[in-house]
Amino acid sequence: MQQLDLTLPTLAENLALDEALLLEAESGQGGECLRLWEWRTPAVVLGSGCRLADDVDEAGCLADGVPILRRASGGGSVLQGAGCLSYSLVLAYDRAPALQAVRPSYAYILGRLAEALGDLVPKIEHAGISDLAAAGRKFSGNAQQRKRTHLLHHGTLLYDFDLCLVGRYLRMPARQPEYRGQRGHTDFLVNLPTTGAALKQRLWHTWASGDEREGWPQELVRQLVAEKYTRADWIRRR
Repeated sequence: MQQLDLTLPTLAENLALDEALLLEAESGQGGECLRLWEWRTPAVVLGSGCRLADDVDEAGCLADGVPILRRASGGGSVLQGAGCLSYSLVLAYDRAPALQAVRPSYAYILGRLAEALGDLVPKIEHAGISDLAAAGRKFSGNAQQRKRTHLLHHGTLLYDFDLCLVGRYLRMPARQPEYRGQRGHTDFLVNLPTTGAALKQRLWHTWASGDEREGWPQELVRQLVAEKYTRADWIRRR
């Protein structure tokens, strides 16, 4: 598996790159990859099926200049920003039988991550369908986009994030995992007691990443940005 530590200049490009890496692997022109990146200013990213009006305080985002974009994978809406490391895994289904179906694939991937992070805080567990939590408080949300031979699994890891910002821009989700217990954002979320650099090293080690990837699909990213990620009809589709 190749590794790619790359944050592109715009948030739309970063979302597009995740999808481009999946499409490239699916076409046979690329392969498995672990990418790490971090967006340094507040920005809302909707899941592909999320309703903007239900999930986001759009007026608050507009007033503070917080952009709103939409990714191609499922899952809930998230707030990106400094202290939130994003990771993206492109995996072939033939890597492990568990990857063939959605729920077993989350158990497989998040189980490995929980083991890798287990010495940082007690009681780390796979919670709900696609979260990682420590003593019942969420520090990682995850989502997938699946094709015929490969999947994209990407998620966030909170380590030094301003948790108070989440409630400023995101509404309480209508659909919640049972373990949340109707808690507000600041009571539900928690930061890991570590640094972004240390998290990166754990992720590289966990997935036995090989050489640094040379280059990335620039033309495909440009195409996806123009045709999808910057278009109002995509961002405001729901």
